[in-house]
Amino acid sequence: MTSLPTFSDIVTAATRIKDRAHRTPVLTSRFLNETTGTSLFLKAENFQRVGAFKFRGATNAIATLPAEKRQCGVVAFSSGNHAQAVAAAAKDAGIPAIIVMPEDAPGMKLAATRGYGAEIVIYDRYTQDRQAIAARIAEERGATLLPPFNHPDIIAGQGTAALELFERTGPLDALFVPVGGGGLASGCALVAAAVSPGCAVIGVEPAAGDDARRSLAAGRIVSIDVPRTIADGAQTTALGSLTFPLLQKYLRRIVTVEDNALVETMRLLAERMKIVVEPTGCLGVAAALAHAAEWKGKKIGVIVSGGNIDMARFAALLGQCA
Repeated sequence: MTSLPTFSDIVTAATRIKDRAHRTPVLTSRFLNETTGTSLFLKAENFQRVGAFKFRGATNAIATLPAEKRQCGVVAFSSGNHAQAVAAAAKDAGIPAIIVMPEDAPGMKLAATRGYGAEIVIYDRYTQDRQAIAARIAEERGATLLPPFNHPDIIAGQGTAALELFERTGPLDALFVPVGGGGLASGCALVAAAVSPGCAVIGVEPAAGDDARRSLAAGRIVSIDVPRTIADGAQTTALGSLTFPLLQKYLRRIVTVEDNALVETMRLLAERMKIVVEPTGCLGVAAALAHAAEWKGKKIGVIVSGGNIDMARFAALLGQCA
């Protein structure tokens, strides 16, 4: 059985990826602070390489591969951000990458993944099993499978985002983190427990895809159908065998956000902070705004997980709430 990652693994990962991954900014907004009555600190992973936090985990995982494994390359499955991250990290390392992506993945993410030199295999997310497809390819080619979240080196790499945040802010009262498969939230929760033990780590899911909330309530991993949500980075159907126990141990709770709130948050961040954030990346901010009354006068961290959205899609979504 694969061992769960630890805080020490995250510290090691931070050293391992420091020359590859960006140290992204921590943004603040007087308007948001006055509106919420809190002090909000946004860890802007939309400014990370490939436009999302996923580059951290992919880079860390590939860096740990033994030399004999590298020549056969890596295989990943993803709707977009993990795909781009693995493709870019593999290109950095000079190894081949094969990415299994859904046919309805955002065009921008498909194009970017191809642009990094990866081979793309298309599938139907509603009728085919992406993990089975990726596993078959990995076996046929002798490549290493890098899942998007259920991997100790992936989780450790993602946790470096929170490590940087706490180094900038000091202790926080709460930390809002998007939850898809739970890799980012697991890593961030490990960091919070180690460096700011009084911090309440709150996971955030799209309302249509609340498998993590259901899993923690049931005390076991609950699987759901592929959720119909604009938060494509959180269209996962179940937590992993590594992420579930970590979230179970370290998360205070999980809250959900409706798609219309994600669109409103996209508009707010664009208008007030002049940043482009994809729907999944808005999960933490939307939840922090919705639950602000609980945290009046407190220091709140938010992981803004990514900014990869096609501009035509961005404009169309904002047009819905104009």
